[in-house]
Amino acid sequence: MIKCHLSKLMGERKLRIADVAEKTGLHRNTVALLYKETAARVELETLNQLCKLFRCGVGEILEYLEDNPKQDADSNGG
Repeated sequence: MIKCHLSKLMGERKLRIADVAEKTGLHRNTVALLYKETAARVELETLNQLCKLFRCGVGEILEYLEDNPKQDADSNGG
């Protein structure tokens, strides 16, 4: 699973979704989907703009976490 740390980065800098959208030129909805970790995909240009704003690498925004088979079975009722 991919974990998005945008909400943490924004919280550390006391930025709102509207602030990030304004500073990056990204659509507010794009920022909101990443903030809530409900985005189905991310454009490279979106990551580029976020990395510029937060002066960080992609790995500080997105993180791969190994899927837990037991947790998946529990959440699927199995």
